[in-house]
Amino acid sequence: MTPGDSTLQLVEQLIDEGADHIVLLMRHSAREYAADKHDLLNPLTDEGRDLAKSLGERLPKSLRLRGYSSPAERCVETADLIMAGHQQAGGDITRNRVIEALGVFYVLDQMKMFMAMRDAGGIVELLDSWFAGKVANDILMPSDIAARLIGRLAEEKLKQAPAQPQLDLLVSHDFTLYTIKDRLLGQSTSRYPNVHFLDGVAFFLRDGQTWVQSHHEDAIALNVALPEFL
Repeated sequence: MTPGDSTLQLVEQLIDEGADHIVLLMRHSAREYAADKHDLLNPLTDEGRDLAKSLGERLPKSLRLRGYSSPAERCVETADLIMAGHQQAGGDITRNRVIEALGVFYVLDQMKMFMAMRDAGGIVELLDSWFAGKVANDILMPSDIAARLIGRLAEEKLKQAPAQPQLDLLVSHDFTLYTIKDRLLGQSTSRYPNVHFLDGVAFFLRDGQTWVQSHHEDAIALNVALPEFL
């Protein structure tokens, strides 16, 4: 499948089931890995730009698009291009706005995080240690709290009832998607070891309840309650 296909199918499925407001948390499109740049400054590749614009062109035109993105250049670029493709194909858009909650706010010490990833053997191995509570709290905040804060952001967007069918794009990173899939959906890396470019997780309302769903499995009711001491 082409990157973005599974996300498009998920959105179309939810519309067919009656959802008229979807919050789509998704990974950015295909990116560069230039060693001479800070990781968050790496932009999209030419292929990544084409993929993002194509996804926008193919999204249902019944939806108005509203964009939010991580401060990272590749995330801003992804959201902008999806919205541009949607508009050029006849869809309605509002604007894209950077919000810090879609960045890597859960990383408390980036240098230590990269060292821990190296020692663990890669991102998936580091994530598994984090989800198991085996990463020091001065490197990454507790994964359950990070996931619930992101889930709460999506839930707040759903409370803003739009005047017409709407898709809120929340463009973030693979680290974020892995966290939501494991912590909120129970979809571990042992079962689903990859988060591809433009993969997404959808939040939506049904019968007064917020639900969350990936393309892998059926939706589950969202639980973003935080510990009382917070």
